[in-house]
Amino acid sequence: MNVNGKVGFDNERYIEEQSSEILERVARTSNRLYLEFGGKLLYDYHAARVLPGYDPNVKLRLLQHLRDKVDLLLCIYAGDIERKKIRADFGITYDADALKLIDDLRNRGISVLGVVITRFENQPAARQFKNKLERRDVRVYTHRYTKGYPTDVDLIVSDEGYGANDYIESAKPLVVVTGPGPGSGKLATCLSQLYHDYRRGIHSGYAKFETFPIWNLPLKHPVNVAYEAATADIRDFNIIDPFHLEAYGKIAVNYNRDVDAFPLLKRILERITGGDSLYRSPTDMGVNRAGFAIVDDEVTKEAARQELIRRYFRYRCEYAMGFADRETVQRAELFLKDFHLSPEARGVVEPARRAAREAQAQDKGDEGIFCGAAIELKNGTIVTGNNSPLLHAASSVVIHAIKHLAGIPGMIKLLPESITESVRNLKTRILNEKSVSLDLEETLIALSISSTTNPAAQLALEKLKDLRNCEVHMTHIPTPGDEAGLRRLGVNLTSDPNFSTKDLFIA
Repeated sequence: MNVNGKVGFDNERYIEEQSSEILERVARTSNRLYLEFGGKLLYDYHAARVLPGYDPNVKLRLLQHLRDKVDLLLCIYAGDIERKKIRADFGITYDADALKLIDDLRNRGISVLGVVITRFENQPAARQFKNKLERRDVRVYTHRYTKGYPTDVDLIVSDEGYGANDYIESAKPLVVVTGPGPGSGKLATCLSQLYHDYRRGIHSGYAKFETFPIWNLPLKHPVNVAYEAATADIRDFNIIDPFHLEAYGKIAVNYNRDVDAFPLLKRILERITGGDSLYRSPTDMGVNRAGFAIVDDEVTKEAARQELIRRYFRYRCEYAMGFADRETVQRAELFLKDFHLSPEARGVVEPARRAAREAQAQDKGDEGIFCGAAIELKNGTIVTGNNSPLLHAASSVVIHAIKHLAGIPGMIKLLPESITESVRNLKTRILNEKSVSLDLEETLIALSISSTTNPAAQLALEKLKDLRNCEVHMTHIPTPGDEAGLRRLGVNLTSDPNFSTKDLFIA
């Protein structure tokens, strides 16, 4: 994503800096480096939003650059499989995301060594996931909860601790250990592998690749604060690395969990290797060079401030839906106050609200709920839409936007009555649905049908790809069909914490 067409991040410089740093770490070990990949390996849209110009798949490009030296392990926590934890940006469960990641990596020539199900206790859903993978010829390893963790280092580093886990053999000098989200068991898998390697006379090493926080940016830099906002629900926060300051007299930014875990991790590493740790601070463990690829600091600051507003809206909606607690919302509000930001500093907020008010003012007495939506196109133009008996607000704004981009006059209809009436009949007479208004998914299907006979619809349909990374705001929480359609279009969506209907169940 670019801010007003400006780029703040250089991907090629990043790949060059990052690959050089990783290979230097590999060279420090005599045989193998286990590299824990924090954050998202693919489709890192948070990074793309706060570092304009950042390729969401640049880490994959990095691995492709090193493909001859890399094996990859994918970790997933059994508890996340069991409770069907969702990856919010895709709307799919962590286990489905793991399958998608394996496909994406294979298609790009990256070797997937296997899947590690961590803290495995024969949970039914985890066992089913294991069976599914093995029957598709994917190697699966199970690691149980480490005995003695976190207090008894002697038990942790023993045959009853890490030694009880499956050992995963690799012939490559670099083993990337990743997962679909935080708490996947990546660190424990790395340490377990180190233990087994040293028992076999293989002197391997460990390092961590975490994009955020960026250690060489100031603690209160908007990019680092945006990371705190992204993890407000799990109470992560950034701090100055005290170990790095003491060891080198230099300020480096890290986050609380890594700093808190460092003394124990250092003891475990020293027990496994039988000598002093190479690392004097948690920052030492990292190989992150993202800060050196920022080419326009002001652009990244503005992008990060906008991300703070997006997170504020997201948490308010999650609170309304019962997914987030009040403390999370309050933290998001404090981040805005720290930078003297208001929610209305997001350019599409007021136009969307105005569209809803205008729709209400034009109403002839219906007491329904009026929804507005606004999208900012890449040239800065803001287009609005609102709900009607025919279309949801999300459908309306997308139709208006692609007509604008295609230069189609407003009086020309993209959806002929024959098609919309057919869809309405399907919904009401056959599927027994109450709502006849088309959500965005239904609208896009109707538009594609119309395009076979309507040249204007075909022209507009081709403009949908130009909506990717555009900013959208809605005055109401999108319905499932609207949310899925907007996600597929790749827009950056926020909404006010209002519901589009008084019904409790929304299909």
